[in-house]
Amino acid sequence: MQINSAKELKVYQKGYELAMKVFNLSEDFPTEEKFALTSQIRRSSRSICLNLREAWAKRRYEAHFLSKLTDSDGENSETDTWLDFAKDCQYLNAIDHGRLSSECKEIGALLGSMIKNPAPFLVNQRSEVSSQVSESRISRSADPRSAAELTAP
Repeated sequence: MQINSAKELKVYQKGYELAMKVFNLSEDFPTEEKFALTSQIRRSSRSICLNLREAWAKRRYEAHFLSKLTDSDGENSETDTWLDFAKDCQYLNAIDHGRLSSECKEIGALLGSMIKNPAPFLVNQRSEVSSQVSESRISRSADPRSAAELTAP
């Protein structure tokens, strides 16, 4: 099955669900936490998906793809830490904390799997290079450069 959008990824869907749960639960956090814990936990939980979308857009280049996946994983870890603070400050009960922390762990495992094996998610550059080489053969008489020069990134 071909995936056409980051939104189709299981990890994206789980990250989005987590961000929405964090948003809903954080509505009950104290007003004095508005610019501290509340804004930070909302930002980091949303950034999981945002970085996944950026990774997807950069999947033509493995290093860029992995960099954004790593950023997403970092935001996931940050969200998990903010959840610990919310529980320890008694803004979040142990049941909600456990459930959300488990979701962070699952998201982290999915991201880790993608980081360890990015190949299935990358844009197939070989078929693009083959296409460019074929096109360059057609125009070779007009351009003295080699096919390798024409297809170099």
